[in-house]
Amino acid sequence: MPAITGGAPVLLLGLDFGSTTSSALIAQASLSSQCVTGRMALNEPRVLFRGDPVFTPFKDDIIDTGAIGDLIEGWLEQAGVRPQQLFSGGVIITGLAARRHNAQALAHQVGQLLGNALVTRADDGGLESWLAFMGSCSALSRFHRQQPLLNLDIGGGTTNAAWGLDGNVLATGCHFIGARHLQFEPGSYRLRELSAFGRALLQHLGIAREPGQELMPLERDAVLAWYIAALLAIAEGDRAFFATALGRLVEQLPLLLPQGHASAALTFSGGVGELLYRHLQGETLPGTTFYGDLGIDLALAIARQPRLVGDANRLLPENRGRATVYGLTLHNTEISGSTLFLPRPQALPLKDLPIVARLPIDASERQLGDALDLALGSRDGACLQLLDGGQVPRLEQVRQLGTRLAQALQAAAPQPQWPLVLLLESNIGKVLGNYATDWGRSACNLIVIDEVRERSAHFINLGKPHQHIVPVAFYGVH
Repeated sequence: MPAITGGAPVLLLGLDFGSTTSSALIAQASLSSQCVTGRMALNEPRVLFRGDPVFTPFKDDIIDTGAIGDLIEGWLEQAGVRPQQLFSGGVIITGLAARRHNAQALAHQVGQLLGNALVTRADDGGLESWLAFMGSCSALSRFHRQQPLLNLDIGGGTTNAAWGLDGNVLATGCHFIGARHLQFEPGSYRLRELSAFGRALLQHLGIAREPGQELMPLERDAVLAWYIAALLAIAEGDRAFFATALGRLVEQLPLLLPQGHASAALTFSGGVGELLYRHLQGETLPGTTFYGDLGIDLALAIARQPRLVGDANRLLPENRGRATVYGLTLHNTEISGSTLFLPRPQALPLKDLPIVARLPIDASERQLGDALDLALGSRDGACLQLLDGGQVPRLEQVRQLGTRLAQALQAAAPQPQWPLVLLLESNIGKVLGNYATDWGRSACNLIVIDEVRERSAHFINLGKPHQHIVPVAFYGVH
């Protein structure tokens, strides 16, 4: 859908720290409204900088935060961008990197370094799956709008699955299936390191190998065969496969396939997905364990399985190896409308607010009161989503909702500085906020963000206002 031209350009940043590699992306987009709907959006995105992927730095089996800081500063310097120029940004720490005990400290450090960037949590398999789909095959899905697509984003530590139709993700899953659970001395199959999942898999298969020992060809093939069986189980919705002890261990987030649809066509992204498509297109891949893991072997094993690659020739996703960072940079940030209710702009940014309830726009005072009781359990603020089902509320409906909100807020009596965020789909933020605060007489720190598309998530981040627009990011996607 075309956008009104002349929108203000803004800069977006995405940082992806994975089990194997880390990468950065900086894009520019136009902050403008859609001609038909009038909804504000980030339009006409254009990539300005792609940082070369580098191996994620670890030291003594934890993420090397100092080296990460140097990487980020180097990427920004190469791009000629200062942190204060960024409208929004995000960092996601994925796979095995997210399981290191200092991953949250790294997320906090990046947030401090980038200032107002909207930083997602480290261990969020559902969000990573959604981002990978959006970054790799959202356009493909919209083009083949009647064909369900299942994208498998396979990296070093996880396989992130997302099932989508017509560009919309309807189900996500995450499994600890990846190339780096067994690490080798490059050029050989001599084991150098085992993750907890790699060790459990070898034990399940009856393979008694420790770091320093050689993995024999039949043993390697048995590992690959289990991985292929697991990928097929994900694709077919075979819940019995993950009901075993090992299956339960590797399943972080089950993929529950929607019912009543045609069989999904498969696409791939992530590092292993990139290797797979390079092989299918006739390129020569690097030699034995070139990356020190099973990435090349797993890509070749997938290529030999017709059910997994049957659609590879007609459905080729974009941004395969960097799908997650593309999705994070270009799709994770939503834009508020310009009529939001924000009497205290200094209250932003706000981070890590739980979305405690998703209520209909005609919610009763009791429903609103119950939601506020839940919200008050969150010390630093909370968020409620009010959904209108695609029908723009009439002014009388808005007035009545505002009156019920005002009564519920009066009964709840939150502290004056405690922030409560309301998320709306329609362009009614300022009007609703005024009714809910009795036209400014209430001391409640109420923020109403409107024209934000519904997103099933657990947490929200709000950035600082920019020309009366607020960037919004979700995480904890379910």
